[in-house]
Amino acid sequence: MPPNTTASSGQKPGKSGRKKGRRARLILIVLVLAIIGGVAYGSYWSISTVRASFPQTKGSITLDGLSGPVDVKRDGHGIPQIYASTDEDLFMAQGYVQAQDRFYEMDVRRHMTAGRLSEMFGEDQVDNDEFLRTLGWHRVAEEEYKTKLSAETKKYLQAYAKGVNAYLKGKDGEDISLEYAALGFSNDYEPKEWTPVDSVAWLKAMAWDLRGNMQDEIDRSLMTSRLGPQQIADLYPQYPYDRNKPIVQEGEYNDVTGEYEQGGDSGGTGGTQSAAGTGLTNDATAPSGLQSQLSGLYDVLDDVPAAVGVNGNGIGSNSWVVGGAHTISGKPLLANDPHLSPSLPSVWYQMGLHCKSVSEKCQYDVSGYTFAGMPGVVIGHNENIAWGMTNSGADVTDLYLEKLTGNGYEYDDKVKPFTTREEKINVAGGEAKTIVVRETNNGPLLSDRDDELVKVGKKATVDESAPDRGDGYGIALRWTALDPGTSMDAVFAMNKAADWTDFRKAAALFDVPSQNLVYADRDNNIGYQLPGRIPIRGEGDGSLPSPGWDSEYRWTGYIKQSELPYEYNPERGYIVTANQAVVDKDKYPYTLTTDWGYGTRSQRIADLIASKTKNGGKVSTDDMRQMQLDNSSEIAKLLVPHLLKIDVADKDVREAQKLLEGWNYTQDADSAAAAYFNATWRNILKLAFGNKLPKELRVKGQCLYVEPADSTGPVDDEDAKVRECGQRDADSAQPDGGDRWFEVVRKILDDEDNNWWSAPRTRLDKAVDTRDELFKRALTDARWELTAKLGKDIDTWSWGRLHRLYLENQTLGTEGPGFLQYMLNRGPYNMSGGEAAVNATGWNAAGGYSVVWVPSMRMVVNLDDFDKSKWINLTGASGHAYSAHYVDQTSKWVKGELLSWPSTKQAVDKATSDTLLLKP
Repeated sequence: MPPNTTASSGQKPGKSGRKKGRRARLILIVLVLAIIGGVAYGSYWSISTVRASFPQTKGSITLDGLSGPVDVKRDGHGIPQIYASTDEDLFMAQGYVQAQDRFYEMDVRRHMTAGRLSEMFGEDQVDNDEFLRTLGWHRVAEEEYKTKLSAETKKYLQAYAKGVNAYLKGKDGEDISLEYAALGFSNDYEPKEWTPVDSVAWLKAMAWDLRGNMQDEIDRSLMTSRLGPQQIADLYPQYPYDRNKPIVQEGEYNDVTGEYEQGGDSGGTGGTQSAAGTGLTNDATAPSGLQSQLSGLYDVLDDVPAAVGVNGNGIGSNSWVVGGAHTISGKPLLANDPHLSPSLPSVWYQMGLHCKSVSEKCQYDVSGYTFAGMPGVVIGHNENIAWGMTNSGADVTDLYLEKLTGNGYEYDDKVKPFTTREEKINVAGGEAKTIVVRETNNGPLLSDRDDELVKVGKKATVDESAPDRGDGYGIALRWTALDPGTSMDAVFAMNKAADWTDFRKAAALFDVPSQNLVYADRDNNIGYQLPGRIPIRGEGDGSLPSPGWDSEYRWTGYIKQSELPYEYNPERGYIVTANQAVVDKDKYPYTLTTDWGYGTRSQRIADLIASKTKNGGKVSTDDMRQMQLDNSSEIAKLLVPHLLKIDVADKDVREAQKLLEGWNYTQDADSAAAAYFNATWRNILKLAFGNKLPKELRVKGQCLYVEPADSTGPVDDEDAKVRECGQRDADSAQPDGGDRWFEVVRKILDDEDNNWWSAPRTRLDKAVDTRDELFKRALTDARWELTAKLGKDIDTWSWGRLHRLYLENQTLGTEGPGFLQYMLNRGPYNMSGGEAAVNATGWNAAGGYSVVWVPSMRMVVNLDDFDKSKWINLTGASGHAYSAHYVDQTSKWVKGELLSWPSTKQAVDKATSDTLLLKP
């Protein structure tokens, strides 16, 4: 029962709050009656059991450890605003209140980060725990807490933990959440006290999900079993700098001073870090056995529970800031919507943290989005500045193939001993297991965690530049987050930053994960800073696994903060970050990554801003909201004119093709044209690329008859082909249909006879050799696919019926008994938006149309008047399944609505529904 999110059916959303409330009560009554009648392991739950964990939100509670009274004011959506007189009281109250609403979620997260899921869920989680212990998130967090964090940060972490533990004191599991009552049927697990390290470790989990290009690094190596170097290059085209602008456009690296400087758009060093090969893949195929190693490793990685993303694959985000010269108010507007995998409850928790009087002993007046389990605010605003984040995609991980010899590994022709440690894994209802973690000077041996990987390593052969096989090969991970850092310090520094100088100082502490930070302040300044610990490599560029035995491939250091790109008050008056390239490669001496997002969303946002502000137009808060909801399909704009030229004889296919005539490329939930185009796009990808990829990248269970991997040319004899079935989960298979694939198709679109446009004959179709023949087959296949899914009558088709979102409880909602899943989960919701649209409700074209990541929240901050800012969460404040605030924001989020975001005390008081007094 890992905290992943996979599709399953859920409760159908109602049409009004009143109907939803009635339905919830009816469901609860029916379930309670069923349980009383003997369901659920022969026991039963009463309504009082279900409600026992609901938080007290009115009256007063005495908390030992407070130095003075604290007010907790909740609005009509249960969003709390905390008012205290000291920093310690403020963060103690934050811990108490978050535990009230979300402790089960917090407990699962800390067990994940510590590799202790087996303690809660039993032996099914042992493999995951072994891998997580090998990574050592919690161990690194302990060292970070002891040696790196400031005394002030430790004080806040201790206060937060004290607040969580004050909530836990005297409570049984069923008093904390419904999930603990359910777990009580199968084991005797009881929650333990919270520690400061539990909070710090959460940052490691977040960094893991946002770690960069490891999937691409593995995929490129796996492709070598079937594709040649040029074919692989076709599938990873260069970033289109001429069409999709990078984030930073008005600065440059000064190779004299060795710093990045705000400046004009000319000059630059013209150089890039070495892009030399790895020595492992210098011919058409990778070393024998490496594909199997990497495929097995990918399976292990894909099983690791996701913290905030889809295991780091394909995740993006939007954030942009518009300067006051272009806004109605004359002050900046800042928007942010991070794209993460959907979860219930949402990964975000909205909150305000206010000192009754800002002073030396109480320094904070900040509001925004927090993580339950961690003090402070991650994204939001204080009384002076606002900030947002998107994933930079900087490459901060490298895989190393290690040559193993006895109790050590080879390095520069010498054998070095492993660093080892033992890890004991306790298992609910089972026997404990002890593992040995081995590390090289590049990091932990991930391959040790899978018996098959060990076997493959013993059989693997590599090219002539590698040492003899010896005892085999393993795969080690070098990752910046495995070194202790100061990101927790950065959170508090950012929360109280007063200006751009303070903000950059805070950013310098934000070492992992590397995020694009956008900034605005009330003095009418806007800015961007790339922070993070980003490695400088010797040989290699991080795009493929490197030879661990060669010191030339070691990291040589990290890019200095003063060398990292930034931008402040650019002349154009706005800054957009949406996972595109940070800076033009010809104007920067270091390789930040070889795998940027391709800039489809960022350029669309920039175009929307430019169109709004041309001829002196001004942007409003609602304009920013409307931009967040832009559903335009850029790949449809490219392909539809070609698809409409295809001569289709079949009247049913022609009927569907006509849907594309006059379509404005907008992917609204009720659009039949969007449904048909996306089905056609999916089939184009499958025919042109998907069926030619190795089985390790294709969807699990989808089987093809293909030419043997070692064949030297086309196999005409169908009997000579072999049956291969895909091996990858549907939400991470390829081609996923993201904007990398937009660029792949764009590059070959005018080459009508390109080899990629060929597809073999099947029992139903003849072979195709040209672009238009393949497009015709895709139009036909899409017609019959949608007929099967949506019916023959195209008048009933809609994108939302295909493109659905399911919200699932992180653990028991995916693996618990059916009745419990029914209680905990919600959905489906018919969604607008799509892959690489600004309204990025992502779907994987190889696996289907279901939503696999979403704008996990949306916010627009108004720097002229913070009380005119707007925000929304994916679900609600509460993690309690039948609380009024479990999913009370979801229906508004689906429609693209935003809630009022009160910030000043007057606005908060006006919005307050419940007030709780916490007394010392």
